[in-house]
Amino acid sequence: MGTKGIAILKVDVEELIEKLNHAMADEWLAYYQYWIGSKVVKGPMRDEVIKELAEHAGDELRHAEMLANRIVQLGGTPILSPEEWYKATNCGYSAPTDPKVLEVLKQNIHGEQCAIGVYSNLIKFVEGKDPVTFQMLTEILADEIEHEDDLQSVQEDIEDLIQGI
Repeated sequence: MGTKGIAILKVDVEELIEKLNHAMADEWLAYYQYWIGSKVVKGPMRDEVIKELAEHAGDELRHAEMLANRIVQLGGTPILSPEEWYKATNCGYSAPTDPKVLEVLKQNIHGEQCAIGVYSNLIKFVEGKDPVTFQMLTEILADEIEHEDDLQSVQEDIEDLIQGI
């Protein structure tokens, strides 16, 4: 990012880069959690769940790219090693060791709820201080809210199916 672009920011750029790297670590882990979940999930409405998981995986990868690009624009370096993602993550990683659809959905809903909190806090951190990052984070937050809603809707449909409603 150019010097004037950084000069207009009213935020500690190093702290922002660190926070964005933590969010990027979350996105990479979320991408893998969705992607691998789509490969191993089993149970009712499996095809619908696979479709949702695969779509969300793509979104999480796109978010990681957006965050990495912004980190570079700010003069920082994105986390370079996957091993470092575990040290930096806010939301962690839940391996789909129980591949039942409801369990995989619950894991991913929990991850989305964590992400909603992370992005809400990041937005507050940059609001009125960094309009470019604010806009990017708002877009990502909207996706995370949509993901939670999508997953909870599929979860409700499966629960209704199981209960015979």
